[in-house]
Amino acid sequence: MLLLNGDCLEEMQKLIDDGVQVDSVVTDPPYELGFMGKSWDSTGIAFQKETWELAYQLLKPGGHLLAFSSSRTYHRMAVAIEDAGFEIRDQIMWLYGSGFPKSLNIGKAIDKRNGVQGDVISTRKVTSSDIGQKSGWNHLNTDRGDYEYREIMNEHEGWGTALKPAHEPIVMARKPLSEKSIADNVLKHGTGGINIDGCRIKGDTNIKTRVRKAGSEFGQNSGWNDHKNVDTTYDPSKGRFPANVMHDGLQEDWARYFYCPKTSSEERGELNTHPTVKPQKLMQYLCRLVTPKNGTVLDLFMGSGSTGIAAKDEGFNFIGIEKDKEYFEIAEARIKSSSPLMDCFE
Repeated sequence: MLLLNGDCLEEMQKLIDDGVQVDSVVTDPPYELGFMGKSWDSTGIAFQKETWELAYQLLKPGGHLLAFSSSRTYHRMAVAIEDAGFEIRDQIMWLYGSGFPKSLNIGKAIDKRNGVQGDVISTRKVTSSDIGQKSGWNHLNTDRGDYEYREIMNEHEGWGTALKPAHEPIVMARKPLSEKSIADNVLKHGTGGINIDGCRIKGDTNIKTRVRKAGSEFGQNSGWNDHKNVDTTYDPSKGRFPANVMHDGLQEDWARYFYCPKTSSEERGELNTHPTVKPQKLMQYLCRLVTPKNGTVLDLFMGSGSTGIAAKDEGFNFIGIEKDKEYFEIAEARIKSSSPLMDCFE
Protein backbone atom coordinates (compact mmCIF):
# COMPACT_ATOMS: atom_id res chain seq x y z
CA MET A 1 0.00 0.00 0.00
CA LEU A 2 1.60 3.23 -1.16
CA LEU A 3 0.22 6.72 -0.49
CA LEU A 4 1.93 9.65 -2.21
CA ASN A 5 1.44 13.34 -1.45
CA GLY A 6 2.43 15.11 -4.66
CA ASP A 7 1.56 16.11 -8.20
CA CYS A 8 0.14 13.06 -9.99
CA LEU A 9 2.15 13.73 -13.16
CA GLU A 10 5.42 13.82 -11.25
CA GLU A 11 4.54 10.89 -8.99
CA MET A 12 3.37 8.67 -11.85
CA GLN A 13 6.60 9.36 -13.75
CA LYS A 14 8.61 8.33 -10.67
CA LEU A 15 6.62 5.10 -10.46
CA ILE A 16 7.27 4.43 -14.14
CA ASP A 17 10.98 5.07 -13.66
CA ASP A 18 10.94 2.58 -10.77
CA GLY A 19 9.37 -0.08 -12.99
CA VAL A 20 6.04 -0.17 -11.13
CA GLN A 21 3.03 -1.68 -12.89
CA VAL A 22 -0.61 -1.74 -11.79
CA ASP A 23 -3.56 -3.95 -12.71
CA SER A 24 -6.28 -1.27 -12.82
CA VAL A 25 -6.87 2.47 -12.52
CA VAL A 26 -9.99 3.54 -10.62
CA THR A 27 -10.16 7.28 -10.08
CA ASP A 28 -12.40 10.31 -9.60
CA PRO A 29 -10.62 13.17 -11.41
CA PRO A 30 -11.52 16.85 -11.20
CA TYR A 31 -14.56 17.51 -13.37
CA GLU A 32 -13.05 20.87 -14.40
CA LEU A 33 -16.20 22.78 -13.43
CA GLY A 34 -14.67 25.12 -10.85
CA PHE A 35 -16.81 23.35 -8.22
CA MET A 36 -17.43 25.57 -5.19
CA GLY A 37 -14.64 27.84 -6.41
CA LYS A 38 -12.02 25.13 -5.75
CA SER A 39 -8.82 25.80 -7.72
CA TRP A 40 -8.13 22.07 -8.14
CA ASP A 41 -11.34 21.72 -10.17
CA SER A 42 -10.28 24.13 -12.90
CA THR A 43 -6.75 23.17 -13.94
CA GLY A 44 -7.61 21.15 -17.05
CA ILE A 45 -5.52 18.18 -15.86
CA ALA A 46 -8.33 15.69 -16.57
CA PHE A 47 -8.41 16.87 -20.19
CA GLN A 48 -4.66 16.51 -20.75
CA LYS A 49 -3.46 13.62 -22.87
CA GLU A 50 -0.26 13.50 -20.80
CA THR A 51 -2.18 12.63 -17.63
CA TRP A 52 -3.63 9.49 -19.13
CA GLU A 53 -0.47 8.57 -21.05
CA LEU A 54 1.31 8.17 -17.71
CA ALA A 55 -1.53 6.04 -16.35
CA TYR A 56 -1.36 4.03 -19.58
CA GLN A 57 2.35 3.34 -19.07
CA LEU A 58 1.74 2.15 -15.51
CA LEU A 59 -1.04 -0.26 -16.51
CA LYS A 60 -0.33 -3.81 -17.53
CA PRO A 61 -1.48 -4.73 -21.07
CA GLY A 62 -5.22 -5.29 -21.01
CA GLY A 63 -5.62 -3.37 -17.76
CA HIS A 64 -8.82 -1.35 -17.32
CA LEU A 65 -9.30 2.28 -16.38
CA LEU A 66 -12.48 3.64 -14.76
CA ALA A 67 -12.73 7.43 -14.39
CA PHE A 68 -15.69 9.52 -13.22
CA SER A 69 -16.71 12.78 -14.85
CA SER A 70 -19.67 15.13 -15.21
CA SER A 71 -22.32 15.16 -17.93
CA ARG A 72 -20.95 18.50 -19.18
CA THR A 73 -17.27 17.64 -19.41
CA TYR A 74 -17.16 13.85 -19.89
CA HIS A 75 -16.48 14.11 -23.63
CA ARG A 76 -13.26 16.07 -23.20
CA MET A 77 -11.85 13.62 -20.66
CA ALA A 78 -12.89 10.60 -22.75
CA VAL A 79 -11.16 12.01 -25.84
CA ALA A 80 -7.96 12.64 -23.87
CA ILE A 81 -8.05 9.06 -22.56
CA GLU A 82 -8.58 7.70 -26.07
CA ASP A 83 -5.82 9.91 -27.50
CA ALA A 84 -3.47 8.49 -24.85
CA GLY A 85 -3.85 5.06 -26.45
CA PHE A 86 -6.72 3.51 -24.50
CA GLU A 87 -9.63 1.68 -26.11
CA ILE A 88 -12.96 3.09 -24.91
CA ARG A 89 -14.91 -0.02 -23.92
CA ASP A 90 -18.09 1.41 -22.40
CA GLN A 91 -19.71 4.24 -20.49
CA ILE A 92 -21.05 3.35 -17.05
CA MET A 93 -23.82 5.50 -15.57
CA TRP A 94 -24.18 6.13 -11.84
CA LEU A 95 -27.75 7.36 -11.35
CA TYR A 96 -28.93 9.11 -8.20
CA GLY A 97 -32.07 10.89 -7.05
CA SER A 98 -30.68 13.46 -4.62
CA GLY A 99 -28.91 15.91 -6.91
CA PHE A 100 -29.62 19.61 -6.36
CA PRO A 101 -30.52 21.80 -9.39
CA LYS A 102 -27.97 24.58 -9.91
CA SER A 103 -30.32 26.75 -11.92
CA LEU A 104 -30.77 30.51 -12.04
CA ASN A 105 -34.37 31.67 -11.64
CA ILE A 106 -34.61 33.92 -14.69
CA GLY A 107 -37.89 35.52 -13.64
CA LYS A 108 -36.42 36.47 -10.26
CA ALA A 109 -33.29 37.87 -11.91
CA ILE A 110 -35.39 40.01 -14.25
CA ASP A 111 -37.45 41.34 -11.33
CA LYS A 112 -34.26 42.32 -9.55
CA ARG A 113 -32.92 44.00 -12.68
CA ASN A 114 -36.17 45.94 -13.00
CA GLY A 115 -36.13 46.88 -9.32
CA VAL A 116 -39.47 45.24 -8.51
CA GLN A 117 -40.36 42.71 -5.84
CA GLY A 118 -43.44 40.47 -5.64
CA ASP A 119 -45.24 39.37 -2.51
CA VAL A 120 -43.65 36.65 -0.35
CA ILE A 121 -45.24 33.28 -1.12
CA SER A 122 -43.21 31.11 1.29
CA THR A 123 -39.86 30.83 3.02
CA ARG A 124 -37.36 28.15 3.97
CA LYS A 125 -34.38 28.06 6.30
CA VAL A 126 -30.91 28.38 4.78
CA THR A 127 -28.73 25.34 5.53
CA SER A 128 -24.94 25.21 5.74
CA SER A 129 -24.78 23.43 2.38
CA ASP A 130 -26.46 26.40 0.70
CA ILE A 131 -23.83 28.93 1.71
CA GLY A 132 -21.31 29.85 -0.94
CA GLN A 133 -22.59 27.45 -3.58
CA LYS A 134 -24.77 29.87 -5.53
CA SER A 135 -26.69 26.73 -6.13
CA GLY A 136 -30.31 27.35 -6.80
CA TRP A 137 -33.38 29.40 -7.40
CA ASN A 138 -32.48 31.88 -4.69
CA HIS A 139 -28.76 31.91 -5.32
CA LEU A 140 -28.49 35.65 -4.67
CA ASN A 141 -29.19 35.17 -0.95
CA THR A 142 -25.96 35.11 1.06
CA ASP A 143 -27.13 35.53 4.65
CA ARG A 144 -28.05 32.67 6.96
CA GLY A 145 -31.62 33.85 7.21
CA ASP A 146 -34.64 32.53 5.35
CA TYR A 147 -34.93 32.11 1.61
CA GLU A 148 -37.93 34.09 0.43
CA TYR A 149 -39.96 32.69 -2.43
CA ARG A 150 -41.69 35.67 -3.99
CA GLU A 151 -44.27 36.08 -6.70
CA ILE A 152 -42.57 36.76 -10.02
CA MET A 153 -43.71 39.99 -11.64
CA ASN A 154 -42.85 39.19 -15.28
CA GLU A 155 -43.67 36.65 -17.96
CA HIS A 156 -40.51 34.59 -17.39
CA GLU A 157 -41.75 32.89 -14.23
CA GLY A 158 -40.73 29.23 -14.20
CA TRP A 159 -37.76 29.65 -16.56
CA GLY A 160 -34.27 28.63 -15.49
CA THR A 161 -30.85 27.70 -16.84
CA ALA A 162 -30.10 24.09 -15.86
CA LEU A 163 -31.60 20.66 -15.30
CA LYS A 164 -31.47 18.76 -12.01
CA PRO A 165 -28.36 16.54 -12.02
CA ALA A 166 -29.16 12.85 -11.67
CA HIS A 167 -26.20 10.96 -13.10
CA GLU A 168 -22.43 10.87 -13.36
CA PRO A 169 -20.81 9.08 -16.31
CA ILE A 170 -17.78 6.83 -15.83
CA VAL A 171 -15.50 6.11 -18.77
CA MET A 172 -14.51 2.46 -19.01
CA ALA A 173 -11.33 2.08 -21.04
CA ARG A 174 -8.75 -0.65 -21.56
CA LYS A 175 -5.10 -0.68 -22.48
CA PRO A 176 -4.69 -2.77 -25.66
CA LEU A 177 -3.68 -6.41 -25.24
CA SER A 178 -0.09 -7.45 -25.80
CA GLU A 179 -1.03 -11.02 -26.67
CA LYS A 180 -2.99 -12.49 -29.58
CA SER A 181 -6.10 -13.28 -27.53
CA ILE A 182 -7.87 -12.33 -24.31
CA ALA A 183 -7.15 -15.79 -22.92
CA ASP A 184 -3.41 -15.48 -23.62
CA ASN A 185 -3.31 -11.97 -22.18
CA VAL A 186 -5.09 -13.04 -18.98
CA LEU A 187 -2.77 -16.01 -18.56
CA LYS A 188 0.35 -13.84 -18.99
CA HIS A 189 -0.63 -10.59 -17.24
CA GLY A 190 -3.80 -11.39 -15.29
CA THR A 191 -5.56 -8.49 -17.03
CA GLY A 192 -7.90 -8.03 -19.96
CA GLY A 193 -11.22 -9.27 -18.59
CA ILE A 194 -13.79 -7.96 -16.13
CA ASN A 195 -15.13 -9.80 -13.10
CA ILE A 196 -18.65 -10.72 -14.23
CA ASP A 197 -19.55 -13.25 -11.54
CA GLY A 198 -17.99 -11.17 -8.79
CA CYS A 199 -20.25 -8.25 -9.69
CA ARG A 200 -23.54 -9.98 -10.47
CA ILE A 201 -26.69 -8.37 -9.11
CA LYS A 202 -28.83 -10.37 -6.70
CA GLY A 203 -31.73 -11.80 -8.69
CA ASP A 204 -34.90 -13.83 -8.18
CA THR A 205 -33.72 -17.11 -6.67
CA ASN A 206 -37.18 -18.66 -7.15
CA ILE A 207 -36.57 -18.99 -10.88
CA LYS A 208 -35.37 -22.46 -11.82
CA THR A 209 -32.05 -23.12 -13.51
CA ARG A 210 -32.64 -23.74 -17.19
CA VAL A 211 -30.81 -24.26 -20.46
CA ARG A 212 -31.36 -21.53 -23.01
CA LYS A 213 -31.08 -22.54 -26.64
CA ALA A 214 -28.68 -20.41 -28.65
CA GLY A 215 -30.22 -18.69 -31.63
CA SER A 216 -29.87 -15.00 -32.36
CA GLU A 217 -26.41 -14.90 -30.73
CA PHE A 218 -24.70 -16.40 -33.76
CA GLY A 219 -23.01 -13.92 -36.05
CA GLN A 220 -23.39 -11.03 -33.64
CA ASN A 221 -19.79 -11.02 -32.39
CA SER A 222 -21.09 -11.37 -28.87
CA GLY A 223 -17.77 -12.61 -27.58
CA TRP A 224 -18.97 -15.49 -25.41
CA ASN A 225 -16.90 -18.57 -26.29
CA ASP A 226 -16.39 -17.37 -29.87
CA HIS A 227 -20.00 -18.34 -30.71
CA LYS A 228 -19.20 -22.03 -30.20
CA ASN A 229 -21.68 -22.56 -27.38
CA VAL A 230 -24.81 -24.15 -28.75
CA ASP A 231 -26.68 -24.02 -25.46
CA THR A 232 -26.24 -21.69 -22.47
CA THR A 233 -27.13 -22.64 -18.91
CA TYR A 234 -28.88 -19.86 -17.00
CA ASP A 235 -28.54 -20.13 -13.24
CA PRO A 236 -30.50 -17.31 -11.51
CA SER A 237 -28.90 -18.10 -8.15
CA LYS A 238 -25.70 -16.48 -9.44
CA GLY A 239 -27.51 -13.18 -9.92
CA ARG A 240 -28.12 -10.93 -12.90
CA PHE A 241 -25.38 -10.06 -15.36
CA PRO A 242 -23.81 -6.70 -14.33
CA ALA A 243 -24.91 -3.76 -16.46
CA ASN A 244 -23.44 -0.38 -17.32
CA VAL A 245 -25.96 1.33 -15.01
CA MET A 246 -25.76 1.78 -11.22
CA HIS A 247 -28.23 3.66 -9.02
CA ASP A 248 -28.95 4.90 -5.50
CA GLY A 249 -32.40 3.38 -5.00
CA LEU A 250 -34.83 4.97 -7.43
CA GLN A 251 -37.61 2.37 -7.75
CA GLU A 252 -38.15 -1.34 -7.23
CA ASP A 253 -37.92 -1.83 -10.99
CA TRP A 254 -34.24 -0.92 -10.78
CA ALA A 255 -33.43 -4.06 -8.76
CA ARG A 256 -31.64 -5.57 -11.74
CA TYR A 257 -28.93 -2.90 -11.50
CA PHE A 258 -26.25 -2.33 -8.88
CA TYR A 259 -27.66 -0.34 -5.96
CA CYS A 260 -25.53 2.04 -3.92
CA PRO A 261 -26.77 5.03 -1.86
CA LYS A 262 -24.88 8.31 -1.96
CA THR A 263 -22.27 8.97 0.73
CA SER A 264 -23.78 9.39 4.19
CA SER A 265 -22.44 11.84 6.78
CA GLU A 266 -21.45 8.86 8.93
CA GLU A 267 -19.42 7.32 6.11
CA ARG A 268 -17.83 10.68 5.26
CA GLY A 269 -16.70 11.23 8.86
CA GLU A 270 -16.60 14.38 10.95
CA LEU A 271 -13.18 15.57 9.83
CA ASN A 272 -13.55 14.86 6.11
CA THR A 273 -13.80 18.25 4.38
CA HIS A 274 -13.57 16.94 0.83
CA PRO A 275 -16.69 18.12 -1.07
CA THR A 276 -17.04 15.24 -3.55
CA VAL A 277 -16.70 12.00 -1.55
CA LYS A 278 -17.82 8.88 -3.43
CA PRO A 279 -19.64 6.03 -1.61
CA GLN A 280 -17.29 3.31 -0.44
CA LYS A 281 -19.68 0.58 -1.59
CA LEU A 282 -19.64 2.04 -5.10
CA MET A 283 -15.86 2.17 -5.20
CA GLN A 284 -15.63 -1.42 -3.91
CA TYR A 285 -17.87 -2.57 -6.74
CA LEU A 286 -15.81 -0.74 -9.36
CA CYS A 287 -12.48 -1.99 -8.00
CA ARG A 288 -13.84 -5.53 -7.94
CA LEU A 289 -15.18 -5.24 -11.48
CA VAL A 290 -11.84 -4.50 -13.16
CA THR A 291 -9.09 -5.72 -10.83
CA PRO A 292 -7.78 -9.31 -10.87
CA LYS A 293 -7.25 -11.23 -7.63
CA ASN A 294 -4.34 -9.82 -5.58
CA GLY A 295 -4.01 -7.00 -8.11
CA THR A 296 -2.96 -3.39 -7.54
CA VAL A 297 -5.35 -0.46 -7.98
CA LEU A 298 -4.03 3.01 -8.85
CA ASP A 299 -5.96 6.18 -7.97
CA LEU A 300 -4.13 9.23 -9.33
CA PHE A 301 -6.66 11.64 -7.77
CA MET A 302 -7.06 10.03 -4.34
CA GLY A 303 -9.03 12.83 -2.66
CA SER A 304 -10.12 11.69 0.79
CA GLY A 305 -9.21 8.04 0.18
CA SER A 306 -12.49 6.25 -0.58
CA THR A 307 -10.93 4.19 -3.38
CA GLY A 308 -8.06 3.17 -1.10
CA ILE A 309 -10.44 1.96 1.59
CA ALA A 310 -12.48 0.12 -1.03
CA ALA A 311 -9.41 -1.54 -2.57
CA LYS A 312 -8.25 -2.68 0.88
CA ASP A 313 -11.68 -4.09 1.71
CA GLU A 314 -11.64 -6.08 -1.53
CA GLY A 315 -8.18 -7.52 -0.80
CA PHE A 316 -6.29 -5.49 -3.41
CA ASN A 317 -3.05 -3.57 -3.17
CA PHE A 318 -3.38 0.20 -3.63
CA ILE A 319 -1.35 3.16 -4.83
CA GLY A 320 -2.93 6.54 -4.14
CA ILE A 321 -1.71 9.97 -5.22
CA GLU A 322 -3.10 13.25 -3.86
CA LYS A 323 -1.60 16.71 -4.39
CA ASP A 324 -3.56 18.63 -1.76
CA LYS A 325 -1.90 18.21 1.65
CA GLU A 326 -5.17 18.62 3.59
CA TYR A 327 -6.98 15.97 1.59
CA PHE A 328 -3.93 13.67 1.64
CA GLU A 329 -3.84 13.73 5.43
CA ILE A 330 -7.58 12.99 5.55
CA ALA A 331 -7.11 10.07 3.14
CA GLU A 332 -4.14 8.71 5.07
CA ALA A 333 -6.04 8.86 8.36
CA ARG A 334 -9.17 7.24 6.88
CA ILE A 335 -7.25 4.41 5.21
CA LYS A 336 -5.07 3.75 8.26
CA SER A 337 -8.07 3.73 10.59
CA SER A 338 -9.80 1.21 8.34
CA SER A 339 -6.67 -0.92 8.23
CA PRO A 340 -4.40 -0.29 11.24
CA LEU A 341 -1.83 -2.90 10.25
CA MET A 342 -1.32 -1.50 6.77
CA ASP A 343 2.01 0.11 5.91
CA CYS A 344 1.66 3.56 4.31
CA PHE A 345 4.48 5.55 2.78
CA GLU A 346 4.68 9.22 1.81
